[in-house]
Parts: sequence; C-alpha cells; structure tokens
Amino acid sequence: MSSYNFFKRARGALLRLVRRRPIAVLVGVAVAGPAAWLELSGRYDAWWIDGLSLILVATGLALIWSGVVGITPDWIDSERE
Repeated sequence: MSSYNFFKRARGALLRLVRRRPIAVLVGVAVAGPAAWLELSGRYDAWWIDGLSLILVATGLALIWSGVVGITPDWIDSERE
C-alpha cells in the first residue's frame, strides 16, 4: 500500500507544478534540454537511454506547453439570458 501512496503524492506534486506556470516552464526546460542533448548527440548507443530520453523530452515539452498556454477549465459555465 505504500507504493500506492507514493504515486498519489507524485501525482499531486505534478499537478501543483503545472499550476505554477513560470516554474513549470523552468522545470520543463531543465528536463527537456539535457534529454534532447542525449537523444540527438548520438554518443550513447544503449536502447534504454534512447527510450528514457524520449520520455523525458516528452515530459519536458508537456510542462513547457502547459506553462505557456495554461490549463483549461474542467467546464465552462454559460449563463442563459
């Protein structure tokens, strides 16, 4: 049951990070930059480094995107007049 709590806490931390837009952009650049360098440099040939760097680049780009664009509301209240 402790691993379940770990994932709940990690999810909560990620959601709080996305709400803070400037920090999300900084963390996204800090994650995507080195991962993109690993992917594009071609110095490392292990299959798991390629996979890990692709996951980190995608996560970093998602954080950058959510920091720039912002999050959308769950629903839009429209009043009828």
